[in-house]
Amino acid sequence: MSVAGEATASNVILSPAPHSEPNGNIEAMFQQIMHAVHSSRHDITELRQECAELRLANASLERQVRDGLQYNPFNSRSGTPGFMTPAPPSPQLRAKLSPFLNHHIPSITTSAPETLFHRPSPLGDNSLTAYPFGNRDIPGFYVVIPAGGAGTRLWPLSREDHPKFLLDLTLKGRSLIQATWDRLLPLTSSARTTVVAGPGHVKSIRDQLPDLLPHNLFCEPGPKESMAAIGLAAAVLARRDPEAVIGSFAADHMISGDDAFLSAVAEAVEVARKDYLVTIGIAPSHPSTGFGYIRLGNRLNLAGAPNARLVSSFKEKPDARTAAQYINTGAYRWNAGMFVTKATVLLDLLQEYKPDLHEGLQKIADAWDDEVLRQSVINEVWPTLEKIAIDNAVAEPAAAQGRVAVVPATFGWDDVGDFSSLADLLPAEANQPRILGDPHLVLTEQVAGGIVVPGSGRLIACLGVDDLVIVDMPDCLLVTTRARSQEVKRLVKKTRDAGWKQLL
Repeated sequence: MSVAGEATASNVILSPAPHSEPNGNIEAMFQQIMHAVHSSRHDITELRQECAELRLANASLERQVRDGLQYNPFNSRSGTPGFMTPAPPSPQLRAKLSPFLNHHIPSITTSAPETLFHRPSPLGDNSLTAYPFGNRDIPGFYVVIPAGGAGTRLWPLSREDHPKFLLDLTLKGRSLIQATWDRLLPLTSSARTTVVAGPGHVKSIRDQLPDLLPHNLFCEPGPKESMAAIGLAAAVLARRDPEAVIGSFAADHMISGDDAFLSAVAEAVEVARKDYLVTIGIAPSHPSTGFGYIRLGNRLNLAGAPNARLVSSFKEKPDARTAAQYINTGAYRWNAGMFVTKATVLLDLLQEYKPDLHEGLQKIADAWDDEVLRQSVINEVWPTLEKIAIDNAVAEPAAAQGRVAVVPATFGWDDVGDFSSLADLLPAEANQPRILGDPHLVLTEQVAGGIVVPGSGRLIACLGVDDLVIVDMPDCLLVTTRARSQEVKRLVKKTRDAGWKQLL
């Protein structure tokens, strides 16, 4: 209807006096209608603004709950959602501004409740509850934490003298190696927890793990891959306790679902007592080309380990098509490099498949308790040891002979191998980049996805760029895309070749 038509209709319906002037009434009614329309628009605008503010407040509250800021006494270490391994009550949690634990900022103190509540969770297809004793400590179980590698795919955040396992990559106040310590402590004790690391990281590890006993920190003179590091720990621990069952867990991996993790480890220990080399298989969430795979074999039907199976074979990192085929069969698990076995069994396998490496490690272990002799023997023997991973050295050939078992597990796992995987572990608003650091230093407009690390203290402003990786450190700046974040190690090589070794 036209405006004139509307005014006429209003005049017919609302005119109180037939002798009043029509033009005046029409104009007055039109003004009233327009005023009501403007008032309604203003009210709608205010309502929209209030709704937007409520959405932001709800998103912030959800993020705080997700990050564990609101401590729930029933969310103990045995029932942890997401990538949240709670810190023990003694250390201080730091404000979420930097992944570096020595960042000088005001700290807050939180205390966990004295009583920890246990909630069992299903494991595998047998619904095995968590370790079925009030006390989870497993007698004779020793933890070995190899802490090596430079984390070149996370450069320049991770450096050779401060690798990723020393960083707090979730801004929870605990580094990756501290979270690994916290996660495994319920099954063992500080007296039975060992760390194998290079000389350049010994001091930092001692600072971050004050409960680590000095004689349980094994220093390897140089990187020799996982077999030498784990084999050294096995040789030393076998002399301390001939019945020792050891479990090797990397210092720089992230775990979600601590209850399921502890249950899987406990089951693996039961299998290891039957003289198997045992690995833990991770249920794949997607056809990854960045991980190795384990093909499941027949069930072992062992008491106390209903999920355990033989390992049919180990598969190297596949291409995308092969990875998709693995997933479709349902018979494959990711190989996370977690191994549980008797120390003596591992040494026997090593003697059978790599006798020279076995002999060298035994020489070092024989001299271990004499510090002067130990250093002399290490300097002589260590450079001659073969550089090889435990998978290639013993796990693959032993699996071919039916001597390797796997416990399929249900917990979440990530090796935080690049900035793309790191971004998936950090919270963010919808269609916004993840920020590892102080969010006030990052301004965005029409930016979706990606990750920004404001490590220099400078303001970072982004306009109209999606899925970027921006790592701004005081001495260098990295800019790439999430899709190519696996290739950062190529830049590390170029940086070294260009004479910038001091930045590595």
